[in-house]
Amino acid sequence: MPGPLVVSRSLTVPEAELSWRFSRSSGPGGQSVNTTDSRAELSFDVGRAPSLPEHLRRRALARLAGRLVDGVLTVAASEHRSQLHNREAAEQRLAQVLREALAPAPPLRRPTRPTRGSQERRLAGKRRRSDVKRGRQGRSDD
Repeated sequence: MPGPLVVSRSLTVPEAELSWRFSRSSGPGGQSVNTTDSRAELSFDVGRAPSLPEHLRRRALARLAGRLVDGVLTVAASEHRSQLHNREAAEQRLAQVLREALAPAPPLRRPTRPTRGSQERRLAGKRRRSDVKRGRQGRSDD
């Protein structure tokens, strides 16, 4: 459980760069609800992390701008009643958020033009529809 956080094959965050905080979880918990700090918060300082190469740090800071507080990304987990399970969930969540933020941008779409055949088919269909509607105009069923 304790140890480095594996984000991808090429990126591993050392345990020293992660900080944990535990607090009481909300919701039902039985007898131990007021005594157990089962909620886990995992923080990672994206802005100052030596494990992130500079180009990945810039990408992460740009993509996670709305989630960062002073360059620190924090994820919380409180869905399980056990602190251990919440720690595992927080690690998985942080790794997933970092994976998505560090993924390369998709290739830009190259605009294409419609083929001549598709343009002609579209216009022929419009002509047919127009003829059908024009054929209905002259008739009066009174």
